[in-house]
Amino acid sequence: MTVLPDDGLSLAAEFPDATHEQWQRLVEGVLRKSGKEVSGDAAEDALSTKLEDGLTTRPLYTSAEAEPGLPGFAPYVRGARPEGNASGGWDVRQRHSHPDAVRANEALLGDLENGVTSLWLAVGEGGLPLAGLERALDGVYLDLAPVVLDSGAEFPVAAAELLRLHSERGTPAADVQGNLGGDPLGYEARSGQVQDFAPIVEYARSGQFPGLRALTVDALPYHEAGASAGQELGASMATAVAYLRELTDAGLSAEQAVGQLEFRYAATADQFLTIAKFRAARRLWARVAEVCNAEGAQKQHAVTSSVMMSRRDPWVNMLRTTVATLAAGVGGAESVTVLPFDHALGLPDAFARRIARNTSTILLEESHLARVIDPAGGSWYVEQLTHRLAHAGWEFFQEIERAGGQAAALREGFLKDRIAETWAVRSKKLATRKEPVTGVSEFPHLAEKPVERESAPTGPRGGLPRVSRDEAYERLRARSDRHLSETGARPKVFLATLGPAAAHTARATFASNLFQAGGIEPVTGEFEESGARIVCLCSSDSLYEEQAATTAAELKAAGAEYVFLAGKPSSYEGVDAYVFAGCDAVDVLTSTLDRLGVS
Repeated sequence: MTVLPDDGLSLAAEFPDATHEQWQRLVEGVLRKSGKEVSGDAAEDALSTKLEDGLTTRPLYTSAEAEPGLPGFAPYVRGARPEGNASGGWDVRQRHSHPDAVRANEALLGDLENGVTSLWLAVGEGGLPLAGLERALDGVYLDLAPVVLDSGAEFPVAAAELLRLHSERGTPAADVQGNLGGDPLGYEARSGQVQDFAPIVEYARSGQFPGLRALTVDALPYHEAGASAGQELGASMATAVAYLRELTDAGLSAEQAVGQLEFRYAATADQFLTIAKFRAARRLWARVAEVCNAEGAQKQHAVTSSVMMSRRDPWVNMLRTTVATLAAGVGGAESVTVLPFDHALGLPDAFARRIARNTSTILLEESHLARVIDPAGGSWYVEQLTHRLAHAGWEFFQEIERAGGQAAALREGFLKDRIAETWAVRSKKLATRKEPVTGVSEFPHLAEKPVERESAPTGPRGGLPRVSRDEAYERLRARSDRHLSETGARPKVFLATLGPAAAHTARATFASNLFQAGGIEPVTGEFEESGARIVCLCSSDSLYEEQAATTAAELKAAGAEYVFLAGKPSSYEGVDAYVFAGCDAVDVLTSTLDRLGVS
């Protein structure tokens, strides 16, 4: 514990500081009452939670975990600038990909008039046609609203077109801001196609626009393929180092090369891990720059995660993106893009764009999130999580370098295989609902009218896969939707409740939630009138002992083809399977739809 200086306000100063060992002994006593005989560090381990990348969340942290340094000074853990985001908040950068230039222009101007401060444009494949760029930017003051391009294989033409517009509109060279978006390895990660680096080098070498960067180190392709936070950091460092080598080989100094890069990371609803990721990324980049004899803080662009966005009950995405935006801002990101809540469904409508931009506005203007420099500083948990995540990211970066560098790791399947291993572990947690998805695997609403949007243009494919937390359940719900369309009814499961409400309500609620996650409608009442062929018994353990076998036999005699029991696995006669907290929900629901003949 830290002893505070005597400032006249020291409370309980006459009492000695508690020690870590004393706290552990108290924990031992509590655990002993629950039947666990553990002592010392084992007591603390019993209350710890394992995360990805070999990280562990412990129940207690102390000032010993504090990170050194000040905001604006290397290693920049506490912020890239001394003032952090407190001088004016973060840059509110919204993404636009509408293929119609006129409608894109309306959306761009609407965003800029209502709080957005920079634009991120998807151009070419998966976005606005290059021929429409001038029309889309009509009325946009390019000297006030920086433009960041995402043009993939169309980089040379898109960059030239944007600079032409700056020239024709008389933007002073010193006022040209933004990023041309060159990212050949990121494009290769998405498409599997190799992109020429030479045009990007030419723009980087020109030096005509000191405020315009040529390259983006986009870590989203790895996050969207299922990578952990540590893998995302490691892949971004390997990509950046590959770009530094290309730029310095072309004649740029290390200082100039470092100044050409902007980094893009995903922000998720895991707020503490996201805060730590942005802090750790700056620390890692400071180390790379130091080795290169260069100086420069990492410039960061945060994007709320598409992996966490759900297609069912998409309104919950507003909560997810709010937490993610808060975490990105607290973590020190200089630019933040909030994906609209309907992002997974297609092109966003005006309401979704409004909510997206207002998420940042509310956090900045009403919650005053940027009034404190490094809000996470002094949180010993965040400090230690930052430290350990930085080490995990550095270790993965070294693995990529040993595999021959980022390009080789992509082309030889190293990255794909390692990320797939990580996603397989996480998929198991999603299937067993240890990682719940609200509105999808937990608290689904079968009767909710689906939200429909225009189809979004398809971006590059052929590289790393793209995953989503809801994908397994989405496949199940799609099967149910087809059945509803073809037959006029959803597949059903009959909930056979035994005994009084107090005995069966909890497990009936659990079973109802579980089956609805797969699009299976729970029904009650009289079994013969329900039209169901599958049954789930719901009650207390004591009533199961008395009635489960008899009830199962009666239901099968009445036409039930399969009987579940909501509770711990046992050996009740007539019961075919058990559903319980931690069971593989995806497997249960898939097999149930199969038995019902739902394709």
